[in-house]
Amino acid sequence: MSESASMADTTPLETLKAALQTALGDSIGSLTERLGELTLVVAAADYAKVALRLRDDPALRFDTMIDLCGVDYRDYGDGAWSGQRFAAVVHLLSVERNWRLRLRSFCPDDDFPVIESLTGIWPSAGWFEREAFDLFGIVFEGHADLRRILTDYGFVGHPFRKDFPVSGYVEMRYDPEQKRVIYQPVTIEPREITPRVIREEGYGVGR
Repeated sequence: MSESASMADTTPLETLKAALQTALGDSIGSLTERLGELTLVVAAADYAKVALRLRDDPALRFDTMIDLCGVDYRDYGDGAWSGQRFAAVVHLLSVERNWRLRLRSFCPDDDFPVIESLTGIWPSAGWFEREAFDLFGIVFEGHADLRRILTDYGFVGHPFRKDFPVSGYVEMRYDPEQKRVIYQPVTIEPREITPRVIREEGYGVGR
């Protein structure tokens, strides 16, 4: 088989995978393919360096950051997860080469999750990192304006963490004596609601 015929048989995903392996080498923690998508996992120490290479390497050219989000892996896989708890996940697009890639990196410290900011590489990361900080408590080192973006300034905790109570820690009400809105501990007793689905025997038969 000729080289040109062999290249013709190579899918774009295989070409991208080979380009990533060539460009990043030992910086790759894992590179997996699932449902027609590639996920690249790198160590937190290599996160920003790899991101810069993904943007600038002429064989890759991931010029656009589509999305960045936080993930809490607590109790992931029915509690079988044994890795770090918090991760930053970035979705990238190469307009030039029509490639997409998911980049994931785990924060080394579960108690105080910190990872480098990507705002110097893709400025659009600014608002996304603020959202991940607000909802998951992930601190993006080097972010010029890291503050809450969705919750109130006085909000306590990070509502997308899996150990955050559904009812929250505080509630807000208007105090007629102080003539202002105040925060106070929640008065609703925490509870878990398990939905019940009851169908009669033979439901749907012949319908």
